[in-house]
Amino acid sequence: MSTPELTTLLIANRGEIACRIMRTAKTMGLTTVAVHSAIDRDARHSREADIRVDLGGSKAAESYLAIDKLIDAANASGAQAIHPGYGFLSENADFARTIEEAGLIFLGPPASAIDPMGSKSAAKSLMDQAGVPLVPGYHGDAQDIETFRSAAERIGYPVLLKATAGGGGKGMKVVEHSGELAEALASAQREALSSFGDARMLVEKYVLTPRHVEIQVFADRHGHCLYLNERDCSIQR
Repeated sequence: MSTPELTTLLIANRGEIACRIMRTAKTMGLTTVAVHSAIDRDARHSREADIRVDLGGSKAAESYLAIDKLIDAANASGAQAIHPGYGFLSENADFARTIEEAGLIFLGPPASAIDPMGSKSAAKSLMDQAGVPLVPGYHGDAQDIETFRSAAERIGYPVLLKATAGGGGKGMKVVEHSGELAEALASAQREALSSFGDARMLVEKYVLTPRHVEIQVFADRHGHCLYLNERDCSIQR
């Protein structure tokens, strides 16, 4: 399938994320399309777009996580590409795959790359197979409270619960002792399901004084590759 000419871009996100993407897209001469839920109709990202599409609903699952609605919005607005921003569906392989199958451009990694890396649990399994040292924890399929309780006792408190499909700090809870675990797990699962449409969790030893260092590489389908060196992201605003 040939790649369509890109003149119109739909941003499948909201708020500051969508606004920043729109500003860049407009400097490139692209027409921008915003999507919004019923309660975000007058939000800044909606007002600043050239075209806006009302997805309806008040919950993320009814709007920003509704893949079929986003594809329909792209087709209705004439967008050739969808930018996911970060969070929501940005690391969802099914979303990327559906966009590609619809003949649209997904501005992000291909589904084949997201499959092993979009899920924190899958990524940790891949790293484990490659012999990469991991923070002690549990990232298996079983999601019952007793499995997490056993893992937490094995690695020792405090522990950190994480949404496997998460990002941006959502679906994360620090648990200081066993009495907090059940409530924290239920709360993190609710937030993960609401934010990402996926309630699966993992648990890790909570690192009290971490260093967050990223090695960032950007590449496209045309063979262009840009290495941005190491970035110490330990302090962020």
